[in-house]
Amino acid sequence: MGLENVVKDILDQARSEVDIITSQADEEAAAIINKANIQTKKIKEEKQTEVEAQIIRMKKQDISSTRLETKRAVLNARKDILDSVFQSVRDNISSLPDKKNADLLKVILKNNESNGTSVYSNKKDAELVKKMTSLTYMGEIDCIGGLVIENDDGSIRLDFTYDRILDDVSDQSLKQISEILFG
Repeated sequence: MGLENVVKDILDQARSEVDIITSQADEEAAAIINKANIQTKKIKEEKQTEVEAQIIRMKKQDISSTRLETKRAVLNARKDILDSVFQSVRDNISSLPDKKNADLLKVILKNNESNGTSVYSNKKDAELVKKMTSLTYMGEIDCIGGLVIENDDGSIRLDFTYDRILDDVSDQSLKQISEILFG
């Protein structure tokens, strides 16, 4: 029976050592799993923060983009309105009654005839201008009305076309006109 006791003691000791090793392995496994869970949670939180930051950035970009597109659309609409207003003014000037047009041409010639030797006008006003001035009529120019007066050698050219006058007025008063129309 001595041998059975020895075998039993060895088996008991082996079982005890297996239990200890198993217990240690379970503790190590639990520690590894716990550490992995902590790392997973940390990575998940970091990714969540990154995603939230990215969403905020994307929202800001979308809002900025939308605001920019809106401003561009408003500016384009305002430009279209201003262009329409100036086209309407051009149309009104080009259809001035003959009497008013003649009076304007007289004033331009009276104030500037001494600055040149030749004159140009549009086709519609050619005969009228020839009758109104002693300047040499040099030909027709493409404009809605008005005159161009030039000296002998062409080095001085005074542009009193209604087109030029309207463009100058437009450039000088665009801000005021815009404020009147759009507040």
